[in-house]
Amino acid sequence: MLNSPQDHHAAAGESLKTDASRCHALLSLRAALICATLCWVVFAVLAGLMLSGRYADLDNLGLLLFRSSVGLELRGPSWAADMTRDITALGGVMLRHLLAASAVAMLLLFGMRRQAAILFVTISSGWMIGALLKLGFARPRPTNVSHLMGVEGYSFPSGHSFNAAVVYISLAVVLGTLSPRANVRRALVATGIAISILVSLSRVMLGVHYPSDVLAGWIAGAGWALLASAWLSMVSIRSS
Repeated sequence: MLNSPQDHHAAAGESLKTDASRCHALLSLRAALICATLCWVVFAVLAGLMLSGRYADLDNLGLLLFRSSVGLELRGPSWAADMTRDITALGGVMLRHLLAASAVAMLLLFGMRRQAAILFVTISSGWMIGALLKLGFARPRPTNVSHLMGVEGYSFPSGHSFNAAVVYISLAVVLGTLSPRANVRRALVATGIAISILVSLSRVMLGVHYPSDVLAGWIAGAGWALLASAWLSMVSIRSS
C-alpha cells in the first residue's frame, strides 16, 4: 500500500524530532569547559592590560591602520564605509535578536525544547553579562579618529563583538547538534566564527572601538557561547 503525502510529512517530522533528541554535540563536556575557561582567562588578562594602559599605543596604531594618512578617512573605495556599516549591523541589537528569536521559534515548532531553551538562555544571559562588563570597565570610546556611525555607551568590551560571538557561535553550536555529521557541525561553527569576526573588525574600521575592545569582546563572547556547547554535551550524555 502506498503511503499518503501526510504520512511522509509525519514520518519526516518524527525522524527530525528523534535526531534532535540525540543532540549531537560538537565538543565533549570537558573540552567545552576547558575552552570556555581559557577564553575567560585570556579576557581577564586583556582587561588587566587595558586598565594598566600598556597597549594604548598599539590600540591607536590599530585604529590608524584602516585610515588614510591624509584626513584620516577610511581606506578603500567610496562604498567601503557603507559596506562596513552593513557588516556591523549583523551584530546590532535588532538583527541579531531577530535571528535568534527566529531560531528559537523554529526549534520550538519542531519540538526541540531543550535546544530552544539552551539557545534562549545563552543569548539572553550573554546580553546582560556584556552590558554589565561595559558598565564595570567604563572605558571611553576612541577620540583620535572620527566615528563613521553614531554610537553611545562605553567602549570596553565591544558589545557588538561580544554579542555577535555569543549569538552566531551559539546558533551554530545549537543548530549543529541536529546533524549527525561532524563536518556539517564544524562548517556551521566556522561560519558563525567568521561572521562574528567580521562584525568585530568592522567596529575598529568605523573608529568606534579600539582593537583591544573588540578582541576582548569576541573572546569573552566565544567563551560564553562555549558554555552553551558544554550544556549541550551534558544533554547529550543524559540522552545517550
